[in-house]
Amino acid sequence: MDLQLSGKKAIVTGATKGIGLRIARQLADEGVDLGICSRTAADVEKTVSALQQKGVNVVGDAVDVMDGNAYTAWLDSAAERLGGLDIFVSNVTGGPITPGEEGWRMGFEGDILGAVRGCETLLPYLRQSDAGSIVLIASISGVMAKVLSAPGIYAYGACKAALIAYGAQISKDLAKEGIRVNSVSPGPIIFEGGAWEHIKQQAPQAYQDALDQCVIGRLGKPEEIATAVVFLASPVSGFTVGQNLHVDGGYMQHIAY
Repeated sequence: MDLQLSGKKAIVTGATKGIGLRIARQLADEGVDLGICSRTAADVEKTVSALQQKGVNVVGDAVDVMDGNAYTAWLDSAAERLGGLDIFVSNVTGGPITPGEEGWRMGFEGDILGAVRGCETLLPYLRQSDAGSIVLIASISGVMAKVLSAPGIYAYGACKAALIAYGAQISKDLAKEGIRVNSVSPGPIIFEGGAWEHIKQQAPQAYQDALDQCVIGRLGKPEEIATAVVFLASPVSGFTVGQNLHVDGGYMQHIAY
């Protein structure tokens, strides 16, 4: 399927590892020029070099999404260097493992304000696109009472719920301007260095419980989330607005009305 993405321009945050890295790779495979960031300069440099080998223009820098001024300045710079923007993927998260008030602050700054600042800063560029699209990376934790036991899981779930609501709300207004907004909510996704690999090693019963809950019989791969994100971001999915797509291997065993 031709996703009609060749020549488009995208910014993906947190794009040097895990799901973000796979999203960037798949977009590059489709001929999309990219702006990427993460907190570690060496990781950014390595990822930019690898993505450039796919024959697309890639700009990347080390930036902390939770530093609002530095983050918004970088977004402007990346969009300018790309020569415009068609797609924004807000992927950075504060994560579910930080206890206490610090976990709430990280969730608010990373998941919620990372998306809000990104959308508000990049809207002037997206308004110039003929296929503007925003995809927010949420989680099934945002629509379930509890997925696993972790020190910061309450903050993580609540912040992801807020992110889903934010995406649904702005989608109604931005669609009138030709910008589609959707969310993707992954279930348990395992990859080297990721949270579920750590859980498998340190809390094998929690890992087994998640494995049992996924009716497909395994945990997901980051590439499977990336495929959903890239499709939603593409013009081929042009009639999809304000949705929250669960990509979870059947973990959520309910009927969504």
